[in-house]
Amino acid sequence: MEQLIKEKLAAIGDSSTVNTIRQVGGGDINQAYYVRTQEREYFIKGNNNIPPHFFRVEAKGLRSIKETNTVAVPEVLDYDEPEKGKTGLLVMDWIAGNPSRKTTEQLGRKVAAMHQHQNSQHGFSEDTFIGTLPQPNGLYDNWLTYYREQRLEPQFHTAVSQGNMPETRRKRMAILLDRLDNLIPASVSASLLHGDLWGGNWLPGPDGEPFLIDPSVLYGDRLFELAFTEVFGGFPDDFYKAYQESSPLPDYYPDVKPLYQLYYLLVHLNMFGEAYGSSVDRVLSEYVG
Repeated sequence: MEQLIKEKLAAIGDSSTVNTIRQVGGGDINQAYYVRTQEREYFIKGNNNIPPHFFRVEAKGLRSIKETNTVAVPEVLDYDEPEKGKTGLLVMDWIAGNPSRKTTEQLGRKVAAMHQHQNSQHGFSEDTFIGTLPQPNGLYDNWLTYYREQRLEPQFHTAVSQGNMPETRRKRMAILLDRLDNLIPASVSASLLHGDLWGGNWLPGPDGEPFLIDPSVLYGDRLFELAFTEVFGGFPDDFYKAYQESSPLPDYYPDVKPLYQLYYLLVHLNMFGEAYGSSVDRVLSEYVG
């Protein structure tokens, strides 16, 4: 990997001496490295078991967020689209800093501002990934159809194929999908969403400025994003207070929050197994009984 990294840096114009190549955290899916040359510091991901567009859509997502001029993201310097079995690299700026007392408040305001950037349709122009799982996309005229056909149903089918849907859970999930028209709104604004916004996908940069990383971008209901931030924590009260001050949440948010969290719980069920089964069942019981 070290030789590949040195060759990649030379290819993008940094032929200076490489002083440090150190494997770092954040590599649950990819190998992750801190690299320092005489010219600058880099964060580099590597993987030899990915589809060709894996790093390309991540780079496109980061670029989509950057173009809103709201919340900061690392600059993407280069990426590979590797052939099957070949190692690909994604090269970005290294981001490091310490949070200030205002960092999470700034994050709340900046995410709210990002959500004000909207599209005429829901979804995304390319298929993406959520963790290691393929995430189909497409552009839809209403949120309800997109959420059912491109979010819940693919994870449902994956769970069935992997044996993660015992009979009672499968029947409840099918009923929920049939009832979805009466449970979530079809006509909501298509906001730009990070798409995988949990506590591990933001970090403080220089002067405590918040940065978003590892997106799985789409246009959709902003409540979908907010619901996921509450699944695993990592977002303190001042994040939500700042978000609310910038962009108040509708009164029906508590009614749809578990339905939006269900998608991410299904993803974790399919990635990590039955440890997430009880959480899926709890949501299904709430809406189906």
